[in-house]
Amino acid sequence: MSVEDHLTCNVGRMRRERLARLRHHMAAQDVAVVLLLHDPHIAYASGHVGPAVDTTHAVHQRSVAIIGQEGPVHLFADRPSPDLAAEIHPPVFPELDESMADLAEAIGMAIEPSNAGRLAIDEMTGAMLRSGLLDGFDLVDAGRILGPARLVKTVDELACIDRAQRINEVAMEEVRTACLPGVRRSELAGLFISRVRQLGVDDVLIDPIFQPMPRNLSDGPRTSTDHVAFPTGVEDPLFNEKYLVWVDTGIGVEGYASDYGRTWVVGRDPSSAEQDLFRRWSTVMEASLAAIVPGATLAEVGRAATGAERGAIPWLPHFYLAHGLGVESAEMPMVGTDLGEGFDEQFVLEAGMVLVLEPVVWEDGVGGYRAEEVVAITDTGWRPLGGWPGYLPFES
Repeated sequence: MSVEDHLTCNVGRMRRERLARLRHHMAAQDVAVVLLLHDPHIAYASGHVGPAVDTTHAVHQRSVAIIGQEGPVHLFADRPSPDLAAEIHPPVFPELDESMADLAEAIGMAIEPSNAGRLAIDEMTGAMLRSGLLDGFDLVDAGRILGPARLVKTVDELACIDRAQRINEVAMEEVRTACLPGVRRSELAGLFISRVRQLGVDDVLIDPIFQPMPRNLSDGPRTSTDHVAFPTGVEDPLFNEKYLVWVDTGIGVEGYASDYGRTWVVGRDPSSAEQDLFRRWSTVMEASLAAIVPGATLAEVGRAATGAERGAIPWLPHFYLAHGLGVESAEMPMVGTDLGEGFDEQFVLEAGMVLVLEPVVWEDGVGGYRAEEVVAITDTGWRPLGGWPGYLPFES
């Protein structure tokens, strides 16, 4: 299969296969109807990708999707995505008491009220609780349906992630050359967003992060786990040559996220001590990748990374060594979280899963090196998603 094949997404086929997976898990758990309010869940179930906006706007423009065991997906949206196979209806407003009758009617489109059984739901509003709208149903968390459905990606889902990642990388590699003394974070963010749009993408999923990092943990700020805090808000620092800058950006294609992370220096070459950090990071990354095969557990990947760093944990303890990627920028599987080693021991990698590896190495007095790479698990190991552009200005 060529690179072009990996980047070709058949959107119609992808949507059909996702709906089939969703209904398979509905049937396996005897769920009659699924009610979704969370945008990434709606994107997965219906194909409708909501606008990448802040939380206030997202609630104001909230879409709703209702899925029965058969028939069309019912989508209630103000500006639905084009070419959907779903049945489109005017929006309903789950936060408003006066909209509960409309929402009850919407649920009735997917299931007869007399057949009320198990209903899976991902969010519950105050109006829904007050109305007793769902009192006749046995309610379950929709995550029990969406979670396993989303875990293993189809070839089309992988193609969307791959394309999003490559566009993200192209834009950020251009922004890297503009990270010079006297430039502000806001200028780099504006350049990134402008370039992404020139490349045909409107969905910027997170505020672009360009964070100058302290050289010592004691310089602060620190987390409750007593490690360096990242990310920390959106101040507008003026960059200078002393800085090590951790960057992180995410954009979306057909609702699928990308994740670019690197460490930059500002207008100079890295010092020998900073290069040593990068070499240690590279050793951790190589060890982690070597442990990734179908049938391996998350714990094996974590132990490989820790072993490469001589027993030290080479990731931010308030995050993880690795996380999944799909219709959300961080989803299962996750390696090294506060779910604990027992969880990692029981979670087995399968072909079609996606991991974003983001090890961190730290040396007080020097600082830290952090970067991310995205891989898809294959039948025999893994393959890269994105173009893996290297690690300039560090050794590549």
